[in-house]
Amino acid sequence: MKLCSACLLGVNCKYNGKNNLNRKVIALAKKEIFIPVCPEQLAGFTTPREPMELRNGKAVTASGKDVTLQMKKGAAEVLNIAKMYKVKEAILKQRSPSCGYGQLKLMSGEVVKGNGMTAELLHKNGIKIMSEEEI
Repeated sequence: MKLCSACLLGVNCKYNGKNNLNRKVIALAKKEIFIPVCPEQLAGFTTPREPMELRNGKAVTASGKDVTLQMKKGAAEVLNIAKMYKVKEAILKQRSPSCGYGQLKLMSGEVVKGNGMTAELLHKNGIKIMSEEEI
């Protein structure tokens, strides 16, 4: 059993109301049990919503609003789900401010090193993270 970014499974939960359906993830989901999660929806954000990025450890929307506390809430909810089901692995959307692991995409389009808030929290709690690009 693994956690999986819901957008990779075709759930329309991205900031723009779309998804990141990934055929490799779908093929793997036919062989394993995946628990779909969207940390941003669990944080209470609407879909669609304003895009955001991580800046100096804070989550900031395109209009400059600090949404760090909400993002941390969403990350904590995902960790609670992982603990509830004793999940030890997660497939998360690379470059997301929530789910990115090793890479984050800024609103400018630049890709920088770093971890999304949910990926970082899961990693710190011993959950193995992989991106859809590693499948």
